[in-house]
Amino acid sequence: MRVLYSLILYLITPLVLARLLLRSRANPDYRHRWGERLGWSPRLPARPRLWVHAVSVGEVAAAAALVAGLRRRFPGHAILITTTTPTGSAEVIRRFGNSVEHCYLPYDLPDGVARFLARVRPERLLVMETELWPNLYRACARRGIPVMVVNARLSARSARGYARIRPLVRQTLARVSGIAARGEEDARRFLALGARPDQVRVSGNIKYDLTLSDDLIRAAATLRAQVGERPVWIAASTHPGEDEPVLAAHRSLLSRWPQALLILVPRHPERFEAVAALCRMQGFTVMRRSAGQPPRVGDAVWLGDTMGELLGLYGVASVAFVGGSLVPTGGHNPLEPAAHGVAVVTGPRVFNFTEVYQALEQAGGVCRVADAGGLAEAVSALWADPSARRAMTTAARRVLDENRGAVERVLDWVEQAS
Repeated sequence: MRVLYSLILYLITPLVLARLLLRSRANPDYRHRWGERLGWSPRLPARPRLWVHAVSVGEVAAAAALVAGLRRRFPGHAILITTTTPTGSAEVIRRFGNSVEHCYLPYDLPDGVARFLARVRPERLLVMETELWPNLYRACARRGIPVMVVNARLSARSARGYARIRPLVRQTLARVSGIAARGEEDARRFLALGARPDQVRVSGNIKYDLTLSDDLIRAAATLRAQVGERPVWIAASTHPGEDEPVLAAHRSLLSRWPQALLILVPRHPERFEAVAALCRMQGFTVMRRSAGQPPRVGDAVWLGDTMGELLGLYGVASVAFVGGSLVPTGGHNPLEPAAHGVAVVTGPRVFNFTEVYQALEQAGGVCRVADAGGLAEAVSALWADPSARRAMTTAARRVLDENRGAVERVLDWVEQAS
């Protein structure tokens, strides 16, 4: 099956590259660094090296605490971080600068993977969340490079998809030294796909180990002061099909709260222009964050059209709608606004963070809505009742604090295996 898989990959690679060209019309970064995607990464100096793979922005953010821990426990090692997307690459550069090495992960082609490993020579690979690459894992096993899947998650939908190619998945998992699952349900699904019991441990969710730096807290406070005494909510990481109900909710809110401000942050930068045009078409006055100035008194929408600022923008609002949840994307991380003490509202589709949302709901730390009307009602109610809002944010912070520690458990496992 792996040979057939590789043949299919070679056949579709021209189509994949054509898709990069297509995407580059909205985001020019997609037409750069193609050599890295085929394994022609920069040659790195020979030294002990730990390799962390994080697909895109969310995984890079989650990996920050892990990278800090690796530096602390392995001070003599270089840290290489690979990503798949240009936005993930930009996030690595923004967060870590020159303190880490960085390039794209190559496509899972046997020759590209072999070329890449020869050029970077890692000692160990830590893969964030769920990335199962048959040729990469086989090449690592043949070179004696242990692979650990960290913060491993497997939704029911993903598990059903992997089950269709169970022999290939089982063969790939056999080459993994450890699977640090986020929760019991994730662990059970990996076992059902063929992972051995000795490979799998429940380490908890690394995203609970989020900490806000003093600089970020100060920057958020500065932005909040610039906005002034207005009721502010944020719709973060929205996907196609969500901006319209968000704007409908905001129109409803303006009828009761005329000074209300919506911070609207699309998930992908290639959508910034389209969302800005949608806001104007619907009659909203818009200030773009990229303009470098705060919204004016008459601006109804502040469009977050910059990269790497979402975590700080959460701190400007009192209520946050976390996107990807009104459409079947599976939701995004609600712990980021919770860390700021911001009340969290979500749509119904949150299968990417099932256990996190369950914990928040049991504690009374989140509000679920089904549509634009429910969203407007929830935001308005939270603005109208500060004590209810404080109770919700306190409950969410308690959940966050009680579930910390996943990073240290993963690091203990890495040290034991070294």
